[in-house]
Amino acid sequence: MSENLPVNDQQTPGPDQPAGQPVEQPAGQPVDQPEQAGFEHTRPIPPYQPQQAGPPPYQQGPPSYAPQQPGPYGPGPAPYGAYGATGPVPSARDQRRSGRRSVLPLVAAVALVVGLVGGALGGVAVEKWNDANQEPGRTSSGLAGVDTVAKAPLPADNGSIASVAKKLLPSTVQIVADYEGTDGGATGSGFYLDKQGHVVTNNHVVQDAAEKNGTITVIDHEGHRYKATVVGRSKVYDLAVLYLKNAPDVTPASLGSSTNLQIGEGVVAFGSPLGLSSTVTSGIVSALDRPVTTGSDGKDLSSYINAVQTDAAINPGNSGGPLVDMRGQVVGVNSAIATTGGSIGGESGNIGVGFAIPIEQVKVTADQILKDGEARYPVIGASVKSDTAGGGALIDAVESGSPAADGGLKKGDVVTSLDDRTITDSPTLIVAIRSHLPGDKVTLTVDRDGDEKKIDVTLDSKVG
Repeated sequence: MSENLPVNDQQTPGPDQPAGQPVEQPAGQPVDQPEQAGFEHTRPIPPYQPQQAGPPPYQQGPPSYAPQQPGPYGPGPAPYGAYGATGPVPSARDQRRSGRRSVLPLVAAVALVVGLVGGALGGVAVEKWNDANQEPGRTSSGLAGVDTVAKAPLPADNGSIASVAKKLLPSTVQIVADYEGTDGGATGSGFYLDKQGHVVTNNHVVQDAAEKNGTITVIDHEGHRYKATVVGRSKVYDLAVLYLKNAPDVTPASLGSSTNLQIGEGVVAFGSPLGLSSTVTSGIVSALDRPVTTGSDGKDLSSYINAVQTDAAINPGNSGGPLVDMRGQVVGVNSAIATTGGSIGGESGNIGVGFAIPIEQVKVTADQILKDGEARYPVIGASVKSDTAGGGALIDAVESGSPAADGGLKKGDVVTSLDDRTITDSPTLIVAIRSHLPGDKVTLTVDRDGDEKKIDVTLDSKVG
């Protein structure tokens, strides 16, 4: 399978994804990478006094909202800061494809909201599973093989945040990921996916521990601690599924839908900001289908999110926690915040602009991980950069034999829409592609030397 060429977007390191290097011209790079310089993580210590940000990859850089130079458009490494264009978007077929134009504030830097904590938990190697018939935590039927909950625990007219908190806190957990060779680890949040003991969180919360023979501990709302192993991770979608082998009698969170959200409706965020477990904050849905990139460390794929934006307070340590509607159903996974340079113990904190991965994408990725231990994302096999005139995403290169080449896409084409979604720059295109599934057929509207053309492309896939 062909790989996407590098996008010419120079960006800083981002979250967690396969190796990819932000380039201005070289080979294509994946869209999901660790965290960037602008990404800051808190390093709480007893009694939870924030300290200075820990070392990369939990620090990320430039505003992911400001179009930068070309970024890889699909498979292949693409820096988090890069606005490359080829590649899958976290989302399912039913996810919105509105024509909203992206608003990318130049003053904000998007930061992953994982916290850094000191203190080792002990050395327990993280298991890596390959055989669904032998590996704990895997099931050949994916989500269909586990007991999830879809019924809303509260009525549609519920207006009580306290009621939402009462229902969801038992389903929310704190995650501490530690690894050898460091005096600190990462702390984040998560929630029970099913009755079998699977936990959903962000990839960037557990990436270092998973890659460095570390230990992952899940702490429930009553303070009980359980050793967890990683079933699988997706750097592209910044998601991970953990498994508690000897799971207690857990209470799964009810899985809702982000497609039914309305701008202005109330939502509640759960997590462990600054290491403060079982924290609840509330706000509203500020925007939908917001193209967000969380940065890269220059080694991994950049993570692009077709995000639900909220003003509910989210801070370092909230990563992986659920964003819940007033019926008590999870509509997203808190993943990043925008910052303007303010500080909390030397690090940027909440300014009322937070982003969550839509629950539709979470379901798709979790299903793939439970089946195969890995997730796949859609790609077209081209690299792109934002059109300097602001008219769309400029195709910088097309890989021979790729879906883009087979569809007739050419270097110099400017993509202005994907199906019914307006494309204003390369990040918007990447997000639009990744909100589909491999095998989906999409129609690109392109401007070729002043002539409008419709090009049909069947999306390929890559693991990431």
